[in-house]
Amino acid sequence: MNMRPDTPLSPRRRPRSLALDVVDALGDRMRGGMLAPGDKLPTESEIMGEFGVSRTVVREALSKLQASGLVQTRHGVGTFVLGSSSATPFRINAEQLETLNDVIAVLELRMGLEVEAAGLAAQRRTEQNLEAMREALSAFSSALDAGRDAVGADYQFHLEIARATRNPHYVAMMGALGLSSIPRSRLDPARLEDAERLAYLRYVNREHENILDAIANQDSEAARAAMRTHIGNSRERRRKAAQLGGQA
Repeated sequence: MNMRPDTPLSPRRRPRSLALDVVDALGDRMRGGMLAPGDKLPTESEIMGEFGVSRTVVREALSKLQASGLVQTRHGVGTFVLGSSSATPFRINAEQLETLNDVIAVLELRMGLEVEAAGLAAQRRTEQNLEAMREALSAFSSALDAGRDAVGADYQFHLEIARATRNPHYVAMMGALGLSSIPRSRLDPARLEDAERLAYLRYVNREHENILDAIANQDSEAARAAMRTHIGNSRERRRKAAQLGGQA
């Protein structure tokens, strides 16, 4: 199915805003009848081409639509319209991430969600899942080497773990959390020197590699432990920052 673009999307906008634009555009088409219940959405590549966005943006948008109960993804078949949902979808808004303690609360939620996701991913992952995770970590390293923001690659790695669970509800929850769930997007860059920040981010990616190694080895307990350590370290860093900064 070919789709006509409604509103051009600016490539200079932040990835999270781009994902929400795609969500809004597709949602409008569902509500307007251009996409009826049972219709199959275009492929990721077709949506990328229409809106001029990356695969990461498209996958986040589809995950958000799934979390809202508007679409359902059938593995190996495609994504289909379910229709409008009267239920209030779960989402975390910008005003819920205004303080470090707000970020800590999201990390606690992620701890409960992603530790088990890592364990399931270790049991169920495919070679394609592993390759997608490796690509995300490579993109993370490339971003650091080029002095670019690695938040998108970071989120993509965690989203690929959710995909590897083979449970669409994990993917939907990660889509509902979105890029803002990566706490680094809430760091005040003025508080860290460039060298210190780069060293910290390289350490973060080593933690990612530990998670990936455990998933690749199909060691569920090691995967859970590595994810618990990864998110726990991030939470403790924010707790210390909140104590030093006196944020509520």
